Amino acid sequence: MGTFRRVILPVAWLLVFAIIAVALVKIAFVDGLESSAAEPAPLAQVDIPVVPATRATVTNTVQIKGTVQSDAAQTVRSTSAGKVVKIFVEQGATVAKGDALFQVKAERAVTSAPASKDGTPTTPKPVYDYFDIAAPSAGTLQQLTTLIDQQVTVGEAVGKIDPGTYTVAGSVTAAQQYRLLGKPGPAEIALVGGPAPFQCTEVTLKNNASDDAGTTSGGLAATGGGAGMGVGAALAGPGGGSQPEEGGTPTGTLSCAIPAGPEVFAGLGATMTVSAGVAPDVVTVPLTSVKGSVKDGIVWIAGPGGAGAAPEQRTVQLGLNDGSVVEVTSGLAEGEQVLEFVPGAPAVQGPMGPGQVAFAPAG
Repeated sequence: MGTFRRVILPVAWLLVFAIIAVALVKIAFVDGLESSAAEPAPLAQVDIPVVPATRATVTNTVQIKGTVQSDAAQTVRSTSAGKVVKIFVEQGATVAKGDALFQVKAERAVTSAPASKDGTPTTPKPVYDYFDIAAPSAGTLQQLTTLIDQQVTVGEAVGKIDPGTYTVAGSVTAAQQYRLLGKPGPAEIALVGGPAPFQCTEVTLKNNASDDAGTTSGGLAATGGGAGMGVGAALAGPGGGSQPEEGGTPTGTLSCAIPAGPEVFAGLGATMTVSAGVAPDVVTVPLTSVKGSVKDGIVWIAGPGGAGAAPEQRTVQLGLNDGSVVEVTSGLAEGEQVLEFVPGAPAVQGPMGPGQVAFAPAG
């Protein structure tokens, strides 16, 4: 018993400690120096998505949410100075452009008078001219402030005429203004809860930063935005949309005079659908593939060596876009593979499936 405690047990403990020490040395210095080539390769890799340039018909249709508004009343101004002697119409009457509203008597200046038979000078008799003040436009005489024997001056405001006409107007973003640079045709107006959609030809586009209105009769002024606008702002769904869906700051106002016929009233909601051109059978790429959206843009051509090859940056010329795809007028051939998303574009937050990576276009 004494031998076991003095000899065998200490030797056994020494063997256990030695085995532990050898195992630690192996883990720290031997296994750590082994090549990692034997480790299993990743089972999945992220491929950069590419798309081919394809032929399609691009219909540039922009939808603007607007509101029906009453046209402002026309001010009636006296075109002659003098005394009011007749009033032809009463307030509230319907008048046509050019109808006489009231009459003014003006004394004409007389420089001399014929002498009497005996040669003594005579006092000249006054001479009066009578002028009718006409309505500057057609409509309802909303206000007429003149009174009999009232003295009026040239240019004095004496009344207002309500034209009884309406205009539908809505805000546009910079992206929508860029899409409307191509002198679009008439707008189709759809009223909320109103009559069937109808055509509106007198379309105008006004930049919020300027007081100059655009052209009319189907042409839009190219007054919106500045150079270098990114494609990101133009990514509305096909056909544009209202401001909340576009997510842009209003930069202009699109308006159109409602023609005679449709029954409307102020405050009605409306959707204006403006066609800015059609490009049939043209080379197109997704807007997400292009940096820039007006005239000039940049695309990235997929490398010839596969997913690992660096893409080639190329400048292209752009035409119409419909908010989803854009026409490439030169610089890219049908079938060429381009990156589906602009490199460095911020990711879009949203639900994704397994293995999917989301990107947003970059300006």
